[in-house]
Order: sequence, then structure tokens, then C-alpha cells
Amino acid sequence: MWLKLLLPSTCKIPLGVTVEPTEACAYEKSGQESSDDTDGSHDGFRDNYFDVDYCDSEPTDVGSSRQTLPVFRNAERTSNDNGASATQPAEGNPPVDPLLQVTGAGSDEPVNVPTIEASDSTFSDGSDLHEGKYFNTKKDLKRKLSDIAMKGNFEFRTRKSNRSLWVIECIDPNCSWRLRASKIVPESTKFVIRKYVGVHSCSLLNKNANHRQATYVVIGEQVAPQYVGVEKGPGPKGVQTFARTELGAQISYYKAWRGRKHAHTLIRGSPEESFHVLPSYFHMLEKLNPGTYLFLAFGVAIRGFRYMRKVVGIDGTFLKGQYRGVLLVATAQDGNGQCYPLAWGIVDSENEDAWSWFLTQLKEIIGDTDELALISDRAPSIKKAISTVFEKAHHGACAWHVAQNIKNKFKCADIMGSYWSAVNAYRCEDFTGYMIEISNRYPRVAEYLENEVGFEKWSRCHYPGLRYNITTTNMVESLNSMLVNARDFPYVALLDVIQEKMSKWWNDRRIVATAITTPLTPSRESELRPRFAQSNGRHTSQLNPITYHVKGGELEGVVDIFKKTCTCKEFDIDKLPCVHAVAAAHHAQVSVYSLVSPYYTKEYYLLAYGETIYPVGSQSQWDVPNKVVTRIVLPREVKEKKRGRPKTSRFPSVGEFRKWKNRCGKCGAYGHYKKKCNSQTGSTEGNPPTNVPG
Repeated sequence: MWLKLLLPSTCKIPLGVTVEPTEACAYEKSGQESSDDTDGSHDGFRDNYFDVDYCDSEPTDVGSSRQTLPVFRNAERTSNDNGASATQPAEGNPPVDPLLQVTGAGSDEPVNVPTIEASDSTFSDGSDLHEGKYFNTKKDLKRKLSDIAMKGNFEFRTRKSNRSLWVIECIDPNCSWRLRASKIVPESTKFVIRKYVGVHSCSLLNKNANHRQATYVVIGEQVAPQYVGVEKGPGPKGVQTFARTELGAQISYYKAWRGRKHAHTLIRGSPEESFHVLPSYFHMLEKLNPGTYLFLAFGVAIRGFRYMRKVVGIDGTFLKGQYRGVLLVATAQDGNGQCYPLAWGIVDSENEDAWSWFLTQLKEIIGDTDELALISDRAPSIKKAISTVFEKAHHGACAWHVAQNIKNKFKCADIMGSYWSAVNAYRCEDFTGYMIEISNRYPRVAEYLENEVGFEKWSRCHYPGLRYNITTTNMVESLNSMLVNARDFPYVALLDVIQEKMSKWWNDRRIVATAITTPLTPSRESELRPRFAQSNGRHTSQLNPITYHVKGGELEGVVDIFKKTCTCKEFDIDKLPCVHAVAAAHHAQVSVYSLVSPYYTKEYYLLAYGETIYPVGSQSQWDVPNKVVTRIVLPREVKEKKRGRPKTSRFPSVGEFRKWKNRCGKCGAYGHYKKKCNSQTGSTEGNPPTNVPG
């Protein structure tokens, strides 16, 4: 078998002329080695390529299956270090085929053209790369080649790399695919492809499902667009599916998890960057939304609180990011029964000092009056902080948390009906009846509610202030649920989500308020309308110009239309006309809307959302004073990371249970594994379990 070397007619280095390296290659050789260089045995591997234009089609000798792709090397490097020539190799080096030598004029030393073995079938990498193509940075070039390799289902390895040069080849040493790129000039960061052979001649034996170019960084960069504009995006299993279907790479769950985390960093920034940018971020928030406080209370919401009922729910929820912490929230409820966030704060943990700081800031923006009601759970730190900071406001306990404590402490879930009736009772007479029922069955529960908790904390009729129909902290829990995915973000990204949500709410509710055609908000209008129908059968008599006696139904009522009160107490507490008040207004020929609290009107609803919350925009557009930019905010100290998967779910509160528990594969019951099952009946698969939680 013999092989004939064919050179294309367009070769820039004609035969008979001594070959010299190009100026670019001479510069490339002088580049400093970086940490990703290969070992010293490859330092000179093809470090001087020549400007050779290859034929459009590879020449093949008749009767031979071998093909050659000419790759020239500098004539000066054809002799090895121990003086052996190309035709007479040193001991231990492979012999050079004499047919693959080109001799320059005036020199007896040949220029080697290495033999490149190829399979009978070759294939292209399918890319748009070509010699002379530019990339802004070496990183961009690497990212492009990694993408091509994964999609083309091949792998490459680095043969030489430094700050100015990058030489790679197919992982199969007999394959012809290779690429060489270098800086344009030493001062530039741009890289240009000097030499590129985009045809593969490797076999399928080198295909590997665990692709070496499929690093978590590359995976994260590829999947990052799927996290733009969304809070959650695909999970690790979704990233695995993306890598398999879009990139043709099989990756582990752990690599997918790291890739997802890297994508989050690319889109939302790192936790460290978040701390650095916090001063500038708050500066822009205050600049675009005047009156905004640095513990994140938008001036728009502060001014709109004038048109809210003065009931504020407060609570905290833990954050799941690298630096953890707790997000404290204060929210009101608008006239339509929707959450109206007032203030947000991030602290190390829920303790008395943290709550005292947060409530002090809250007091500055909403004041301290007898009309103000603060609703929370019965955490000692909150209770003590409220009593310290607020002198006039009244503190109420969340009735749901009290109920959970009762069920957990006394194991008496069967009296919850009587308990909730007592919570929602408007009259003290009705409340006493329900408490007698509880006391007769569970005396210890009645004693707990009266002495340890206090009637005035959880009972609507005994509350010293005005809490209207708000008996729980559900409005705060709703905000916590809204941020269930964003709580894993860096602080600035979390604040961005809060701003985006509030901006959307303000705009949507402003549109709704503008379209309202009735004097009241939609929810209050729908609540009041049935009372008109119920008042038709009531007998009303006038006692004096402002007082009316209404009979009929289960309960009589005496209504004072001037003081807006009724002996049923429903009108007094909710500030929305009861059935008796509606009948009295009809008899007195007074508009029933005049008896409604202004907090429920369309006018107040529109004023509460009349202003706009503006985003801070891209960081490149910020105009921040230098004294703010140079301000240093250090991350909080965190405990040493524990082994295993990071915890992202909270411990259940007292009386809570998880919606899902482990199911036994043997008996079908929940709460234990098959190995710990004591059942002797065998599997009940296909039959519904009898002890499903909830």
C-alpha cells in the first residue's frame, strides 16, 4: 500500500520554498502558559501552523482507502532534541514515512506532514465555524465549542492553552478534527480562529453518554433563558431532561442541580453581589418611589394606608438562600378583602431584638393610635416587642394558631366547632354560651383560653379595639406562600420579585377600581346585597329621629343610624350595615351606602391604588452617588454548612401535619416504610388506605 501526498493548487506555501511560520504564529508561541496547560511533553504540539487552504474535497488515491489531510509543521522543529533527523529518527521515536516529506529549497531537512488515520466514513461537526471567525473573548469561544461538541455528539480535549492561545483536538488521537485560535493582538481580548478542520474521522467507540464538555457551567448557561421572568423554572430533573433532549448529554442529578444553581446566579446574581449592590438598589428605589424606607416600605403603600382599615398582620418566614435569614412582613387588607403589603424586612432570626427593630421602623410609617390593631401568632418575641414599641395599639392573637395549640396540647379536635363559633360571635351573650359548651366537655381548654391566652386576644366580641372581620393572619401567610420560590433567591433578586408583584397588583387593582360601577368594592357589594332581600320581611318602628326597632327573624335589633350601631353588634364591629340597619335605612328613607364605612367604598379603593410603584431598572442605567456606591455591606456570618442536601422546607408549626407522608409498600398505610411494617396481612395495593393524613 502506498500513499501519495497531494497539495491543492491554492496552497500559499509552494513546493521548493523554505517554510517559515507566520507572524501570528510566532506571537502565539510567545504567550504565557496558563494553569490549564497540558504537561510539558505537549508544549510544542503544533504550535506553528501555516496558512494552508485545504481542498474542498479530500484527495484519495485510486485503490487505497487511506486519506490524508496535510498539516504542516515548522522545518526547524523536524529535528528532535537529541539531534536525530526526520529521516533518521532517534531511538524510541516512530519512523517518518519518506513519502510524507516535503523538502525546502536550499535545505536538506524535510518538513513533516503527519499521517492522520481516518475511518472509511467521515462526518462534519455541523457548525458554522471557519478560519478567521472572531470571538469577543476566549470564554465565548469555549462556550461555542462546548455547545457544538454536545450537539454534534463528540468530545474534544485541550492540547495547549494559555492567555493568548487555545489548541484543541478530538478526543480520538486518530481523528482529523482540530482547532487552533489565538488573540488578534496582545492587548486585545478578542480571539480569532487561525486553523480549523471541521471534519471527523473517529469511530463510534469514542462516543460517551457522560459528555466531558457537559460541565455544570455549560449546562447552566444553556438552560439559563428558561429562568428569565419566572420564579421557579425547571428543577434538577427538568435540567436533566433539557440536557438529554437539547444537548444530547446524559448528566447526573447532582450536575443538573449545580447547573440550575449556576443558571440562577447568571440570571439573578450571586448572594455576594447582592450584598454589594444593596445600597445602590435602595437608593434607586427611594429615588423612583419617593418616601420609600430602607427596610423596604414603598412610599406608595405608606400613603395608601390612609385608606385601609387599621388592622395589620405581622409574621416572619425563613429564607432558603446561601445566607439564610428571616423575612419579616407587615400587611393590611384593603376594602375588597385583598392583601395590602406595607413593609418588609430581612433579619438574622426571629427574636426580640429583630422584632423590636422591625416594629420601630413600622411605627414610623403607620403611627401608633387606639384604632390600630396588630395581629400575630403568640410568639413571645413578638408579644414582648409589641408591648415595648407600641403604647396605644392593641395586640390580637391569630385564632388559627390558638386552635392549633389547643388541638396539640389537649387532643380535643372535636370541640373546634364550638371554638370557632366563640371566635366569630358578635355578642358576648352568644360567646358565653359557646364557652359553656367547651367548659362542660373540656374544662382545661376553657381555663387555657380564659387565663393563659385571654378572651380579649382571640375573641371578636371581647377585643378592646377594632379588628373588623379579621381574626387570623391568613393575609400574611398568603404573602409567604406567594414567595415560596423567591425565598431561595439572593436578597436583591428577592426584593425585585416583591417589587414586581406589588407593581402588578397596584396596576391590576387600579384597573378594577376604575371599572367599578357601584359605590362599594365588589366583595362588599356582594356581601351587602343578600341583606336587602332578608330585610324585606322585617317589621321596623321608629323610636326617635335616629333610632329604630327592627323585629323579625331570629334576633331583634335596635339601630342607631347616627352612631351606626346595632344591638346585634354586627354593625358595630364590621362597620358594614347588618340586616337590621338595612331595614332601618329603608324605613328612614336613607341611603344604605351612607351607613357603610368609607374603607369599603370605591373612592377609597381607588385612592389606595392611585399611585404607581416603579422598578429600579437595569443596573447599567442607575445613577447612584459615589458615596452610596462605595458603601460596604458585608454578608452575615453563617454556620458551617451541614452535610447532605440543604434543607428548604420549614418545620411544621404546632398542630400542623404534612400533606404527604411515606406510604408503606406492604400494607398501603402512611407514616412508615415497608421494612418497619408490622402488618401480617400483606399488600393492599389497589385499595384506598384507611389512614391517609388529612
